[in-house]
Amino acid sequence: MRIHYPICSVYARTLQEGDVSIEECFVGFIAPRLDVIKPSPSMAVTARAAEMRAAGIDVVSLSAGEPDFPTPKHVVDAAYAAMLKGDTRYTAVDGTAALKKAVAGKFKRENGLEFRPSEITVGGGAKQIIYNALMATLAHGDEVIVPAPYWVSYTDIVLLAEGRPVVVPCGQADAFKLTPAALRGAISDRAKWLLLNSPSNPTGAVYGKDELAELARVLIDYPNVHVMTDDIYEHILFDGRKFHTIAQVEPRLGDRTLTVNGVSKAYAMTGWRIGYAGGPEPLVRAIATLQSQSTSNPSSVSQAAAVAALDGPQEFLPQRALAFQERRDRAMDLLAGIPGLTCERPGGAFYLYPDCSGLIGRRTPEGKLLSDDGDVAAYLLDRARVAVVQGSAYGLSPHFRISIATSTELIEKAIGRIAEAVTALR
Repeated sequence: MRIHYPICSVYARTLQEGDVSIEECFVGFIAPRLDVIKPSPSMAVTARAAEMRAAGIDVVSLSAGEPDFPTPKHVVDAAYAAMLKGDTRYTAVDGTAALKKAVAGKFKRENGLEFRPSEITVGGGAKQIIYNALMATLAHGDEVIVPAPYWVSYTDIVLLAEGRPVVVPCGQADAFKLTPAALRGAISDRAKWLLLNSPSNPTGAVYGKDELAELARVLIDYPNVHVMTDDIYEHILFDGRKFHTIAQVEPRLGDRTLTVNGVSKAYAMTGWRIGYAGGPEPLVRAIATLQSQSTSNPSSVSQAAAVAALDGPQEFLPQRALAFQERRDRAMDLLAGIPGLTCERPGGAFYLYPDCSGLIGRRTPEGKLLSDDGDVAAYLLDRARVAVVQGSAYGLSPHFRISIATSTELIEKAIGRIAEAVTALR
């Protein structure tokens, strides 16, 4: 019996059953551009933990960056009302007039930034905004300065856009933040963007007003460098910190800054997929053109919900931030009792980024050597049944990321298991 593999018809091949696998048939068919990127490591760990739970294994996942709070009721009600009203059709490609108005109001009210509707873009999450901006602006070899640790998607999106990530290590000694000297040293004639994320995923580092002003003073000298700020964790701040974004701190950078935000983290709306940004009109127009040929408009119902989120009650936001702060404090106390781990106290977001260098070089009870933070993360999943993400995924090792976007009970259970697993090392 002869089997014809449809994909192999590209190469005019008719194959005997069993001659090749379907995977082999796809060799040469998948575009080479995908060779430079990888699936999201945090999503991969979360998926593996879910598979283990489905198999009946008691796994505690501290890998997902997703608030465990419910979407506020008034937001859900607004979505329901929009559906009943018939707001279920296509909208303008980059956002409804109502949502752009709400975004403009948020930027002015909370950040002191003024944008016209033509300077605002709305997409299917902040990630799509970042993707669109880089795809719309990078030519082959253009450089994007990325402080490390960084969110896992930044560098891969740059590579997919044929750019070059210039990764600048920002270690624990610098509180995981980019210094002016390091920024200046990273800028070349090909530099096109600086990507800033505060509060940070994965470290929770927060740039203060003075720190942003110092970075801005460097950038003033390099008009070829634009700034993209990922402010998605803006409302999750600890210990009385105030939020600042660079276009607010240094208005002279306003015409070359894209300020990115969204409703996912603050309003517990990760699945609604709404991100937004304010920036120069030519850039926003280019982003809309790109989006018009990919996803078109974000969900009409989600946009109605986002209007309610941005224009509605905001009093619950500090309360939720306080809950995350209390979880942080409890997790920090528990981690402090584990030999071989040290951890910088995060100023925001809902992550901890422990240094696990004290575990490297030790052996598991089965005799396996822990040679890097990937081995540590694998050991914690296999032995402790706790899912964390290795620091190499974020560009700075040896660390691993813990998400505290879960209950205190589960945090205590997970870190207790981690402590037992570390004790078992030789």
